[in-house]
Amino acid sequence: MARSAISLSRSGARFKPHPSILVICEDTKSGKQYLDDASLHFRVDAKVEISHCGKTDPKGIIESALLRQKRFDRVFCVIDRDDHVSFDEALIIAQKSPKISVIASYPCFEFWYLLHFKYTRKSYTSVGNASAGDRLITDLKTIPDMTNYSKGDRQGLFASLLGEKFEHARNAAPKIHKEAIAENEMNPSTTVYELINFFEELSAPQELVNK
Repeated sequence: MARSAISLSRSGARFKPHPSILVICEDTKSGKQYLDDASLHFRVDAKVEISHCGKTDPKGIIESALLRQKRFDRVFCVIDRDDHVSFDEALIIAQKSPKISVIASYPCFEFWYLLHFKYTRKSYTSVGNASAGDRLITDLKTIPDMTNYSKGDRQGLFASLLGEKFEHARNAAPKIHKEAIAENEMNPSTTVYELINFFEELSAPQELVNK
């Protein structure tokens, strides 16, 4: 059977190649596990390596990203503001490379979890020996579904938060981020939603491009 004109016109096209992606987290605990599970959920057909770089401070993470960026098309650095003294410097260093995107949470990644349950602009600061992040986690653990939350032991957290809770966080986070910028007060806010949205974009069928 003869090939159609449409099929002939497409014979010189191929699917757009997927970008290679590196995601660097501050730790190997709940945040890394959550993002691992998120990439699996969206069936991201890309080389996503969610890696702990051996550094736990924002500056160290960005510096590691700069050293490793040649092997990747995009690099995401997931960092917390919390009480890190190198946070602002890290944001400046990240601007050296267009490949690097900073996914920042104020005060910490757990604010993204909190948004699954409520919309809030309550700020967090350190008190005594408790950091701003510690205090947010204390609030998070008052929620019935999160009473047993622990940074080091939350496998399955992504799956447990899917559904209406997940969509609530995805809708709330960009609104809060916009408010934070307008008010010049980033605490609290998070851009984790940007990475989640990027995973979802990668999961969609890629367009055809000509050879």
